[in-house]
Amino acid sequence: MTATADPSVYDLDALRRRLLPHADGTVDDSIPSLAEADPARCAIALALRDGTVSGSDDSDMAFTMQSSVKPFLFALALLDTDGEALHRVGIEPTGEAFDAIKLESGTGRPPNPMVNAGALLTASLVDGGDVEGRTDRILRGLSAFAGRSLAIDERTAEEEREHGERNHALAHLMRAEDALHVSADDAVEAYGRACAVLVDVEALAVMGATLAFGGVNPVTGERVIPAPVARDVISVMATCGVYDGSGTWMRRVGVPAKSSVSGALVLAAPRMLGAAVLSPPLDAQGTSVRGRIASEILSDDLGLHVFAT
Repeated sequence: MTATADPSVYDLDALRRRLLPHADGTVDDSIPSLAEADPARCAIALALRDGTVSGSDDSDMAFTMQSSVKPFLFALALLDTDGEALHRVGIEPTGEAFDAIKLESGTGRPPNPMVNAGALLTASLVDGGDVEGRTDRILRGLSAFAGRSLAIDERTAEEEREHGERNHALAHLMRAEDALHVSADDAVEAYGRACAVLVDVEALAVMGATLAFGGVNPVTGERVIPAPVARDVISVMATCGVYDGSGTWMRRVGVPAKSSVSGALVLAAPRMLGAAVLSPPLDAQGTSVRGRIASEILSDDLGLHVFAT
């Protein structure tokens, strides 16, 4: 294929077959439900401007969003606080692990919304007077991004709560710095339940497309967030979405993206399309190995690199 390939007829099953022999990487084992993931699972989807959504084999298999939820939590926090969230969390890359016990020097803010500290904070900033209210708001917001009703995997949500020691440490540290204004337990539970939301690659691709098209869901036609919010979210995805691999990612793939420990990747190619890949084995930066390869191929074949001249 060439850089002028038509995404509406792109052969995702052929791409999937190219990916399957790549067996590198390690499945995340931070909670039991992630450790049980089949390393052979692999699915890809595209969502286009006209509302067309296409998927490869296994594109209807559900998985939990994990860190791929972070851009959407940031978007909802920006929307619900009328932009105030942008002053409550930093937007600079860290070069450190996603769960590093570290806040911004001098301000006590999380360094950016794509690391755990930032997502704990943004989840606490969405509308709702308690965990139940914020969880309901997050689930409704994510469903609007996906263009369908989403649900929470309760087993995973409970495991997130039981195994969230580092998130608790981050939440207590932010409380001590007066950056977090809900209890540490509430922040960890709201974020953990957001991570446990179930999607498939087609739903996740539509979520990415909603960001790519300025906040308008291409399937439902609904404006989910204002265009300036979508711009801010995509900008931070570009610089921070793949953690300390973000620079290499933007040079090679050139599409704002967010990785996750479930092996999911969501991509938002501005004004072009949304895409998602699911393959559990991860590289050292916590990015799906097959997902990275698929993203490079899609970028080359479909001409997605935002800095291509």
